[in-house]
This record gives sequence, structure tokens and C-alpha cells, in this order.
Amino acid sequence: MGNTLLTAFALMLIIEGILPFVAPAAWRETFLRLASMADGQIRFIGLSSMLLGVALLLIFN
Repeated sequence: MGNTLLTAFALMLIIEGILPFVAPAAWRETFLRLASMADGQIRFIGLSSMLLGVALLLIFN
């Protein structure tokens, strides 16, 4: 299980790093927009992301 978790973490880092590497200006603009959002909006994005991840795990496992 530790190996799987480490692999998942490594893949997450690769995916997270694609946008800043390919389009740093777009990434910066997106980050600035995110920083100006209200806490509730950020929480909703986080909740949506988690639910999508759980749904994908349930579908593909």
C-alpha cells in the first residue's frame, strides 16, 4: 500500500506541475483569481474536487 500511495503522490505532483511549466502566465493569473475568491467558494471547489476523486475511485476500482 505504501508503494501505491507514493506512486499516487508522484503522479499528483507531475499533473500539478504541468500547467506552471507549460503556461506560467496562465497559471499565475489563475492563482491570483483563486486568491481573491471567498473562503466559501474555495471550499466548494475543494469539496467538488474531493467528490469527483471519490467517484472516480469507486467507478474504476
